[in-house]
Amino acid sequence: MKVLAAMSGGVDSAVAAARAVEAGHDVTGVHLALSKNPQSFRSGARGCCSREDSHDARRAADVLGIPFYVWDLSDRFAADVVDDFVAEYAAGRTPNPCLRCNEKIKFSAVLDRGIALGYDAVCTGHYARLVRTDSEVELHRAVDEDKDQSYVLAVLTPAQLARSYFPLGGSVKSEVRAEASRRGLAVADKPDSHDICFIPDGDTAGFLERHLGARPGEIVDESGVTVGSHTGSHRFTIGQRRGLKIGDPAGDGKPRYVLDISPVTNTVTVGPRESLAVREIAGIRANRLGWAGDARRGLVQVRAHGAPMPAEVIMDGGDCRAVLDEPAAGIAPGQAMVIYDGSRVIGSATIDGAGPGRAGPEAPGPQ
Repeated sequence: MKVLAAMSGGVDSAVAAARAVEAGHDVTGVHLALSKNPQSFRSGARGCCSREDSHDARRAADVLGIPFYVWDLSDRFAADVVDDFVAEYAAGRTPNPCLRCNEKIKFSAVLDRGIALGYDAVCTGHYARLVRTDSEVELHRAVDEDKDQSYVLAVLTPAQLARSYFPLGGSVKSEVRAEASRRGLAVADKPDSHDICFIPDGDTAGFLERHLGARPGEIVDESGVTVGSHTGSHRFTIGQRRGLKIGDPAGDGKPRYVLDISPVTNTVTVGPRESLAVREIAGIRANRLGWAGDARRGLVQVRAHGAPMPAEVIMDGGDCRAVLDEPAAGIAPGQAMVIYDGSRVIGSATIDGAGPGRAGPEAPGPQ
């Protein structure tokens, strides 16, 4: 099989490429240049896609004895990931850029180009498992629960999964680092990337302000009374407590949390923690992965490493609705809702709203 190995310059993608070679595949390494002005070096574990990362990827490819290329996808990345990230925050939503990058870049732009060049699959260092049957390819959680990335891969289509290759899904991270060392890969001890790759200093609020400008507005309570002010609603997400800087305490003396963000009025609504509780989540852009029928039981996960929550889930075309067995807090529009059947991903959707609802599949839509 001809395999295109996406090599970020980190230990995971290097070992994934090495395993593809060892399995007997015809492997070519490719590093994605995603920044117009990449930094020379990474700041520890922050960011990625620096010149240092590109050089590390090339050195790993040399050790493996495989061809290596750099593909400039910076324009596509800026439009599909960075601009989308800014627009989502401007609209009062909380996006996941890693999920969007997988959807639009690694398994769309790269896979499409790879297929056009005659490759059969794209290999990455993601921690997830693919189980291939006669009729379909199933996406499952990785063995290493702490590193599992099935959540950010749940937007892939069945056709994309059929041409994907995740060699690390059955390993834990310590095994991968030890293997890299045995293979003589210099990235064996390189820190993992954290935070958002295109915000290497970790200052998300500052990045958004540079793109959106200062947008002062009011902080109001549930009754609409002004209790404070802010310099930009993009600085907040549903469920947030820190950074509100409200001078007067609540009447009951309890902390207040962000309940809602209105981009139209540029107001942030705050209230007690109990007002965050929702029982029902509505999603759009639903993606079925082995999903049969309309309604079924499942485990719903709304953050990359969040706890899965039992629910009744209904899919109707591109819409998805989950009625949770127990209330949950901090559900923000823009996040992904991923549905599992045990370890298997069976669907996903982008959260569009959430509300108190009521138990049962006939519950009304979120408020």
